Amino acid sequence: MRWDNLHREGPDTSGTAALFGSDVVTRTVDTPEFRGVTFHEVRARSIINRVPGASRMPFEWTVNPYRGCSHACVYCFARRSHGYLDLDTGTGFDTQIVVKTNADRLLRRELASPRWPGHHIAMGTNVDCYQRAEGRYRLMPGILTALRDHANPFSILTKGTLILRDLDLLRSAGAVAEVGVSVSVAFLDEQLWRTVEPGAPAPERRLEVVRALTDHGIGCGVLMAPVIPFLSDSPDRLRATVRAIAAAGATSVTPLALHLRPGAREWFTAWLARHHPGLVGHYERLYADGAYAPRWYQRRITRQVHELAEEYGIGPSRPGAHRGVPEPRCVTEPEPGPTQLTLL
Repeated sequence: MRWDNLHREGPDTSGTAALFGSDVVTRTVDTPEFRGVTFHEVRARSIINRVPGASRMPFEWTVNPYRGCSHACVYCFARRSHGYLDLDTGTGFDTQIVVKTNADRLLRRELASPRWPGHHIAMGTNVDCYQRAEGRYRLMPGILTALRDHANPFSILTKGTLILRDLDLLRSAGAVAEVGVSVSVAFLDEQLWRTVEPGAPAPERRLEVVRALTDHGIGCGVLMAPVIPFLSDSPDRLRATVRAIAAAGATSVTPLALHLRPGAREWFTAWLARHHPGLVGHYERLYADGAYAPRWYQRRITRQVHELAEEYGIGPSRPGAHRGVPEPRCVTEPEPGPTQLTLL
């Protein structure tokens, strides 16, 4: 399907209906303040997703108000999930953002269901719930309010600075349930950030978020991910990053080596060939056996970061180490295609 044939504003949904179903599509919108980004507003049938039993994730339930992400991180494992909607997993993932406009209202209804067991809900594990789209749609205040009102434990992983808008809600939710927040900061290199995470806030801005959360009494860990082989994994770069994370007041730091699953692998490899062609062969050998770096490499990075964390006075992340945030080392699965839970 050619996206440039879609209607750009208003109720005509003939193009998106083929992708999402005529009963759930609201409209497709382009706006000047988000030049180059198209929003596909949909009415979701369900919002609490159950993670497949075979997943290696350390949590069972997720909420994802958006699909696609304008952070445009070239390594993002969630790119594959865009393919479930017949959307492009490259530029389309960065610019075709699906917005579940009824996410907050639907969550409140599902949390009230007698069938809901009240388990921990993880957010930001597929795409960032505080990406730029949240500034327009403001879904998270309603989501946080619903979770707070039902005293339901939750955690958030984000690169977005918009989370600071919701400080009061995070604090009030933390008074009645286990709440955890982690910020993703993998490296400090500005040139690397501009090419590999072009739509995300700068690493320094994310560290300011860590400091602000800490100053407001909200413990915040850092997911140091992904550590990118040959580009951000030298001892000096690891040390500088951990030192900055510690200085920002993080409660913990957990490294995660780059993994390249289908969808992300092709996009990252194309980026690597443009920006660092001399490394293509090294990556082909390092990732010859699959999506994950060899265990010896993962263990080396983990050991180095944990030793640095101890040196700078912060501990590695452990399950339950900071207010209910699941250990983020296993955040590697995209959102399942069909929603797996329907609460009546």
